[in-house]
Amino acid sequence: MSPDRFEATYLIETPLDPAHVAEVLAGEQSCGTFTRVEGETDALRERARATVESIELLDAAPAPALSNGWMQRRGLFDTPQTWQRARLRVSFPCDNIGPNLPTLAATASGNLFDLGEVTGLRLESMRLPRAYRQQFDLPRQGITGTRALTGVQGRPLIGTIIKPNVGLSAEETGELAGRLCAAGIDFIKDDEVCANPVHAPLADRVRSVMRRVRAHQDKTGKQVMVAFNITDETDAMRRHADLIAAEGGSCVMVSLNWCGYSAVQTLRRHTPLALHGHRNGYGALSRHPLLGFSFNAWQTLWRLAGVDHMHVHGLQGKFSQTDEEVIESAHDTLAPLCEGLDDRVLPAFSNGQWAGTVPITWDSVRSNDLLFMSGGGILAHPDGPAAGVASIQQAWDAVQRGETLAERAARAPELRRAVDFFGKKK
Repeated sequence: MSPDRFEATYLIETPLDPAHVAEVLAGEQSCGTFTRVEGETDALRERARATVESIELLDAAPAPALSNGWMQRRGLFDTPQTWQRARLRVSFPCDNIGPNLPTLAATASGNLFDLGEVTGLRLESMRLPRAYRQQFDLPRQGITGTRALTGVQGRPLIGTIIKPNVGLSAEETGELAGRLCAAGIDFIKDDEVCANPVHAPLADRVRSVMRRVRAHQDKTGKQVMVAFNITDETDAMRRHADLIAAEGGSCVMVSLNWCGYSAVQTLRRHTPLALHGHRNGYGALSRHPLLGFSFNAWQTLWRLAGVDHMHVHGLQGKFSQTDEEVIESAHDTLAPLCEGLDDRVLPAFSNGQWAGTVPITWDSVRSNDLLFMSGGGILAHPDGPAAGVASIQQAWDAVQRGETLAERAARAPELRRAVDFFGKKK
């Protein structure tokens, strides 16, 4: 890869010649439009135009994946067509953009999803030269910093989500956090739909929770990391982060898709707190196989904003993603964006997770560098949250020692109860 160009890989579907479509795409996202214009000299094009690096023909479909008004106006839907799919690799001059994350996203995707020449387009991956990647934000804590803040080494972090999601008062939330700290949890997070509700204002909730976190730390020496949901407009998020830091907190959470690149970059540069990136809304950008973003491309852009943790969903969970997609997403976050640069982020497994999903997670990822979060799997354990935490701790210790859950459950009552209770529900 050229040191002064970045690459993007696309999956397209079109009834036209894919080579022609590739050139349209490259021109549209750099110096061109549908026709050559005054001032678009050969020298300018040589300096600024995107370049088609490769075209790989794939399968053909009997029908288009998406509707297309441009093609309908030209009668392309009126006669039988071959809807050819292809993978394109296109390189762009870094100097067209500079260290400007919103414009990088607009260049790599932007209007391409509306391109008339395609009935499907998906941004699959991005590759950045190291010098260009270093112009953007790096994680402030990442995996190493998160482990240092929580004191957890040699095993995954075990976390939970405040449940009920909304409805608890600030004091009730603090009381629950205190019980979870006493249960031995490493990490607690707000739900994405609970940020600054009237019944539990964020400032009151932070003070209530952190009072318990500090008391637990004074008693045991362990600091539990709490990811407070500070999703808001930019200035408010900075104020929220300052309050959390003043109260001794170590982490904030934001809904990435709804805050936007610029707001998250501003927050990153404002605070050293661990930045827990929640992916809610990602499904709208990804679930159609010929539209939007793959996780690899999506997480690449967000990692340039300097997040420290990134949700990947969970194996055998309650959402639509296949286990293969979840596994691939976890490996994406654990891989540096550029060779020789440690900008890895902590993959956060969540949704429908409990002790019974630990073995497949370990077998699939084979890494301790992950955050394993369980809401109902802890808070709904029939013997209470402390037993829920213990059951997951026991499950992780078992798989790392080569034991089956059944073998460990024979001498671990919390795990045995979890298997009996949640196993029947599943």
